[in-house]
Amino acid sequence: MISKNSTYSAKRKVKEKLLKALVFAAAGITGLLIIGVVIYIFFRGLPHVTLGLLASKPSLLNGTVGILPNILNTLYIIFITLLIVLPLGVGAAVYLNEYAKNKKAVRLIELAAETLAGIPSIIYGLVGMLIFVQFCSLETSVLAGSLTLVIMTLPTIIRTTQESLKTVPNGYREGALALGAGKWHMIRTTVLPSAVDGIVTGCILSVGRIVGESAALMFTAGMANEVLGFFEAFTPGNAGSTLAVSLYVYAKERGDFDTAFAIAAILLVLTLLINIGANFAAKKLGKGKDRK
Repeated sequence: MISKNSTYSAKRKVKEKLLKALVFAAAGITGLLIIGVVIYIFFRGLPHVTLGLLASKPSLLNGTVGILPNILNTLYIIFITLLIVLPLGVGAAVYLNEYAKNKKAVRLIELAAETLAGIPSIIYGLVGMLIFVQFCSLETSVLAGSLTLVIMTLPTIIRTTQESLKTVPNGYREGALALGAGKWHMIRTTVLPSAVDGIVTGCILSVGRIVGESAALMFTAGMANEVLGFFEAFTPGNAGSTLAVSLYVYAKERGDFDTAFAIAAILLVLTLLINIGANFAAKKLGKGKDRK
């Protein structure tokens, strides 16, 4: 005679196998879709990536196509944005998690950050145009675009860093304080190194949004294709389009899909290199933490 427990156990095993199969199927379909998109972009774009495309600027008079200004502007905007947003975001997260005493205010700020993270980028572009381009008289420039992206990516940095700080065991803090360390010394030498993975994750997410942003930058950074020097990127009035903006122009306005797919392939490679660099830096920081 078969007991009810064995019947329930058999049904449970069938359900577990079915759920596992569904999970693996979902993961497999997602992976195949991503791989398919990447392969298609590389298949369409890489044959059109040439030295002339990478090392020249576009000219309607000469009939040449080049994206050197767009590559440089993208790197400038990434650098300027991260230079400003990382100290602000990490500092705000440390204050909210380690120093703030008013829990209601902290929850309100967290809710505001989560809300701001979901706002469409076009709204940030309009706000950036009104504040940085017009009110602050920065004009349409790489600097104005970078400051707009600082506001856009700040909630992501704050929330990812804050969640990472929450995962650090309180025993680490108590042990450092028991050994005579001050609070800031404890945060700097114990808490932040333990949360470096979350900080790097926020950095990678921010870079991905910066690289792929186009709507906000059209209003603030402009669509110029002049090669700017490094210090010129910090000067108001020097406009410049990024790779994402250039991709939109070639695909939507000019109908040049070969160049658009070439830019898309370059964007994928650039994002991959930045992610690899960020992960490498995280590992180095982790090894430094272990040595300490």
